[in-house]
Amino acid sequence: MQMDETLAGDALARLRRANGQLAGVIAMIEAGEDCVKVLTQLAAVSKALDRAGFKLVATGLRHCQAAQQRGEEPPMDLAELEKLFLALA
Repeated sequence: MQMDETLAGDALARLRRANGQLAGVIAMIEAGEDCVKVLTQLAAVSKALDRAGFKLVATGLRHCQAAQQRGEEPPMDLAELEKLFLALA
């Protein structure tokens, strides 16, 4: 399945936000911030990345389901989507 900005939608926004958060974590480390604060922010980045990945899988499921309803061959089968989901879990 080809990924474009239309399909990625909300996931792309989440990734952009996570990118900014990660830059903040790097700046915190470079500035010598407290370990607890750094790890708290790093955990937030990690969660944001996970959610973006799950959002992409959910989008893929909806895209494939819509293709099936139109009588088209879906771009991915359920086994492939399940494998991607489990790679994130």
